[in-house]
Amino acid sequence: MAVDLLLGLQWGDEGKGKIVDVLTKDYNIIARFQGGPNAGHTLVFNGKKHVLHTIPSGIFHDDATNLVGNGVVIDPVIFKGELDKLEEQDVDYRKSLHISRKAHIILPTHRLLDAASEASKGKAKIGSTLKGIGPTYMDKTGRNGIRVGDLELSDWKERYRALADKHEAMIKFYEVEIEYNLADLEVEFFKAVDVLKSLKLIDSEEYIYQAQKSGQTILAEGAQGSLLDIDFGTYPFVTSSNTTAAGACTGLGVAPNQIGEVFGIFKAYTTRVGSGPFPTELFDEDGAAMAKVGNEFGATTGRPRRCGWLDLVALRYACQVNGVTQLMMMKGDVLSGFKTLKVCTSYKYKGEEITHLPYNIEPENLEPVYSEFSGWNEDLTEMSEASQMPEALNGYIEFLEKELEIPITIVSVGPDRKQTIFRKK
Repeated sequence: MAVDLLLGLQWGDEGKGKIVDVLTKDYNIIARFQGGPNAGHTLVFNGKKHVLHTIPSGIFHDDATNLVGNGVVIDPVIFKGELDKLEEQDVDYRKSLHISRKAHIILPTHRLLDAASEASKGKAKIGSTLKGIGPTYMDKTGRNGIRVGDLELSDWKERYRALADKHEAMIKFYEVEIEYNLADLEVEFFKAVDVLKSLKLIDSEEYIYQAQKSGQTILAEGAQGSLLDIDFGTYPFVTSSNTTAAGACTGLGVAPNQIGEVFGIFKAYTTRVGSGPFPTELFDEDGAAMAKVGNEFGATTGRPRRCGWLDLVALRYACQVNGVTQLMMMKGDVLSGFKTLKVCTSYKYKGEEITHLPYNIEPENLEPVYSEFSGWNEDLTEMSEASQMPEALNGYIEFLEKELEIPITIVSVGPDRKQTIFRKK
């Protein structure tokens, strides 16, 4: 069986968690393939809001296996916090949650290094969530990291001590004031590690291979968004992993020829958290209205998201690098009430009009070119069928399909799993 992928096409926060939750009924295994607890997947059902950071979004379905893959970095303390909340909701995660032995572990000193590095940058900060993600991936590529499988070794604490001591020496290098008590942090860390060790640790690439051979269906879940990819995003204002489709191959051990459908999730407009260029960003009442109606605050950090019109140039680019086969448009309901909608269809870039994403999209180099559409006033949140959608919304969607040459199969009209319209099967 092929492995299907689901990933974000913008700067994250597209609503991937909701769609994974909606689609889980069609899959035996939900596998997270990259990122760390800087992600925040929000799910709403039965009148309750649930936020996950590392655990796959299929965890609330009793008959689905949830796998944290080798490409993920795990903070045991945050992970334990997620497990505690699942226990409060009587979710039996022990039978359904598997952890790859090859996943790397975020140490307390990784978070301290993150804070020191960001503080040293001054006004040039990249907008890190300060969760220790970047330093952990640096240790991974520098071949210094500690992996989940190391916890099963008799000398793992000696390995930990050597790496933590190295980190403390590096913190001094930054020459910034970082107050901390590592001994206190370690008490909490080691307790959380014991919980992590009690879970089902597996050789995940072999597990997935055998699952495919036996005909099980697998959905790979990405975190963040394609424009935050370490290679293809708006570098250096990016995350530290490959958020694009190729990241599922390296983050789970799936061969490229085993990839099936690629579901691309995007908002009907655009948002961004933290620093970095954003060509269609709005600083007027339209942007403020999007932020208010869309409740645009980070699920992990609580930081307000910057808002702007849909950027079709960036979206087309993300579709290309991911090989997207189906599109799913989120938060269509947020645009209700706008008299006029705009979509960026090209850029004026250094004196010429282009329709591809260039190397540098800083505002001094380009200006967005917009197409305008009539808006709609209808409340979409109670709609459940495509036939109920207003004509103006259908026109908006059909324009995007024509430009991107990819069908939009799902339209989300609210945060609840029930507020999902299937346009095409």
